[in-house]
Amino acid sequence: MEIKYQETSKDLLVRIDIHAKYGSANIDVWTVNLLDPKPGFHILDVGCGAGKQCFLYHDHLGGDAAITGGDFNEELLDKARTEDKKRKTGIEFRFLDFNKTFPFEENRFDLCTSAFAIYYASDLDFTFGETHRILKPGGRLFVTGPLPENKQMFYDIIREASGQEIPPMPGSSRFKGPIFQSISNIFAKTELHTFENPLTFPEVKPFMEYVRASLSEDRKLWTRMFNGQDEYEGLIAKIEAVANSWFQRDGKLVMTKVVGGILAAK
Repeated sequence: MEIKYQETSKDLLVRIDIHAKYGSANIDVWTVNLLDPKPGFHILDVGCGAGKQCFLYHDHLGGDAAITGGDFNEELLDKARTEDKKRKTGIEFRFLDFNKTFPFEENRFDLCTSAFAIYYASDLDFTFGETHRILKPGGRLFVTGPLPENKQMFYDIIREASGQEIPPMPGSSRFKGPIFQSISNIFAKTELHTFENPLTFPEVKPFMEYVRASLSEDRKLWTRMFNGQDEYEGLIAKIEAVANSWFQRDGKLVMTKVVGGILAAK
């Protein structure tokens, strides 16, 4: 299954910043508490983007780990390398396409993670087979992504504004199904954990920033809802009108991120 998906680095970083500003729960704390990585671990983060997860592991372990971040987006890799030089962490950031054979030998890593990325793989069995191959016996895979009930308010507002059903998202629509099943078929033990983070917007403006970062014209998932600039801006205006109506009614906008974490052991 080929995933025709494209997202700009700017959109991704905007949403990460909004999660941090308006969220009430910390997914980083949840992640390290759940994984409890140990000093001396060899860790690979697939789809590392600007390196957020890699720096999280480095800081949590006080630098006592061999950490590699891989991504196919050179712009984000450059940001990660720049931050690495500033922090002097010694993390290796390299090109990695998770739709192709991973450039690592078998049984190398203690932990392989992927935050909101690897579930876009074209061939799930191949990609998760690669994560299994490069993990040591007893090593663990941890994949995070949106569950079907993720940010319902966001979709409800768009549905009301557009009068259309929301296109299936390749992450949330198959996270509990094909993704969980593929990992379960390959790994010895697989568990599903849940993280919830309510984002409370005290005004409509930051919510609309989130909307634009999610419905950018560069995101091919939404093309059947608008075909050009006029249609895009028209949809945005309708969404903002509904959001203002909801805000006037409730005095705030609360969008709950519901994230699944699939933890598997080799």
